[in-house]
Formats: sequence, structure tokens, C-alpha cells
Amino acid sequence: MLSYPQRVCLLIPKSECSEACALGFRRTPRQGQPLCCFNCIACSPGEITNHSDSSECLKCRSNQWSNEKQDKCIDRFLEFLSFEELLGGTLAGSSVFCSFITFSVLMIFIRNHNTPLVKANNQELSYLLLFALIPCYLSSLLFIGYPTGDVCLVRQSAFGMSFVLSVSCILAKTITVMIAFNATKPNSNLKKWVGHRLPYCVVVICSVIQFIICFTWLSISSPFLDIVMPRNTGKIIIECNECSLLAFWCMLGYMGFLALVSFVVAFLARNLPDNFNEARHITFSMLIFVSVWLVFIPAYVSTKGKYMVAVEVFAITSSSAGILSCIFIPKCYIIVMHPEMNTREYLMGKQQISSRI
Repeated sequence: MLSYPQRVCLLIPKSECSEACALGFRRTPRQGQPLCCFNCIACSPGEITNHSDSSECLKCRSNQWSNEKQDKCIDRFLEFLSFEELLGGTLAGSSVFCSFITFSVLMIFIRNHNTPLVKANNQELSYLLLFALIPCYLSSLLFIGYPTGDVCLVRQSAFGMSFVLSVSCILAKTITVMIAFNATKPNSNLKKWVGHRLPYCVVVICSVIQFIICFTWLSISSPFLDIVMPRNTGKIIIECNECSLLAFWCMLGYMGFLALVSFVVAFLARNLPDNFNEARHITFSMLIFVSVWLVFIPAYVSTKGKYMVAVEVFAITSSSAGILSCIFIPKCYIIVMHPEMNTREYLMGKQQISSRI
């Protein structure tokens, strides 16, 4: 009969071929070698191992992602253009600041409504244009912050309607300049078009067409809130799905068409006498406007997530600022800093001097 010692240590033999795989790695056997020989391969993004020497990785749930060590699943972070981050805060602050400047310019014009510089080129259209620029700036705030279904529904339409109202005012002002000058020529048939009726008809007709585009878009295929979880990333993109890209580009295309027509008409009227020289300022403003939105197209298409939203907000703010700077800031400078130049005699005298030269 065999007898054994009272204390026997039963130990599992340790493999001298491969060390145990750490957390975040899995074992893969080496071909042609014993089972104790294996390689340690890191888990794929979105997968973890919660114990060492694991033979397979565990996939995280759809709303989670692996941490840096790939030993634990953590919630994906939400990506959207927020007011708290530097980019969103800067864009929002710029929009609010520009809307305040526009409101201040409007107040300056209203306070000096009896002066020749304000009366020139249809002051009512100037008021309407300044008033329309304010919602142009403020509409960009709808693109910043956590999007909701209601915000997604109205933000593009609000931006499109306010911008078309602004551009149609510019087009009406340009047409007014052309008619006002050419109507003074002998035997001109344009005298019957002089007045307030034609400019306001242009504004109403242009705005109604954009309203029909937006109303059709919202009725047939309205934008909605979309949650996108890209592969191989630890983020969830919260964005507005425009649903119909055709309607979106039709809205932008119509706005660009009006701006291009305004640019052409203003360019043709740029050499009119100095008391009608607002056409020159309109030409520069529409040149900036068209350039910004031409650059916007490739930038918008090539970006995703919050940066795509930031591109559109920047285009909205910069193109609106171009209109304000080129058309109204020079007049405000004269009204505030050089009131002696804001007289009919000065304007007419300047015209006579220019014509002699």
C-alpha cells in the first residue's frame, strides 16, 4: 500500500512559451506550435476583455464604446455644436453682436430719417432690409445647441426666408436706382414705374416664391432629428436630417439666383452719378455674398457632424455682415462722423464736380 505525505502542493504548470494576455488583448494560437504558445492581439475598437488571458473579446453595446485601455465599455459622447464649446460660443457671440450692430444702424437711420443720405434710394426699403438682416443673424442661433425636432423643422426655412427677404430688398433697391436715373431721360417710358409700388412688388413676389419652396419642402419631406452612430468612433452625432437634399439645394439655389441677378443689375448701374452710387456698394456686397456661398458648397459637402453646421453658421453670419458693411456702414460713418456731408447741397455739388471731371 502506498502512502503520501500529508501536505501535497498541486500546482498548475506555467507555460514558458507565452505570458498571459493582459486586459484589452485576446489570445490567438500560433500555427504549428503547442497550445501553450499563443500571440496576444489587441481587441478591435468597440471591443473589450474584462479579464486577463481571454480567448475572445466582448463587443460593447451600440450606445457604448471601449475605453482607451479596452478593458471597460463606456458611454459614447454626444457630438453637436454647443454653446459651451469655443467654436459654438464664438459663432453665437458673433451673430448676436452683428444683430446688435444692425439694430443700432437701424436706429441711427430712423433717428436721421429726414436727412438726404437716408432718403436716397428708397428709405423704406433700407428700413426693411435692416430689419430683415436681424433675423438673418439670429437664425444662425437655431443651428447651435442640442437640436430638437421642432428646431430641425424650422431652422432651414427660417434662414431661407429671412435671407431671401434681404436679397429681394437689395434687388428692389437696385432696380429703383436704375429706373430713377433712366426715367429722367427725355421720352422715357420708365416714368410710370417710378414710385414705391414696383420695389414692393419685387420684394413680395421674390419672398412668395421662396415661401412656396419652403412650404412644399415641409409638407412633402420635412427635416427631422437624426441620431447617427458612426462605425469605429466613440461618438454619437446628434444632427438634423434635411430629408430632401433636392429641396435644400433648391432653396439655396433660388437665394443664389436672386443674389446673382442683384449683382449683375448693380454692376450695370455702378457708373451712375454719385447721388445714385448705392449701386456700387450693392455690387461689392453681392460679390461678397455670392463668393461666400460659392465657397460654402464644397466646404459643406466635405464636412460632417458639428463642423458641417459650423460651416453653414459661418456662411450665414459672414454674408450678412458683408451686406451690412458694404451698404450701410459707409452711410453711418457720414451720418455720425461727418454730418456736414449729409446735405442735399453737398451731394448735388459732389455730383456736379464729378461730372465736370
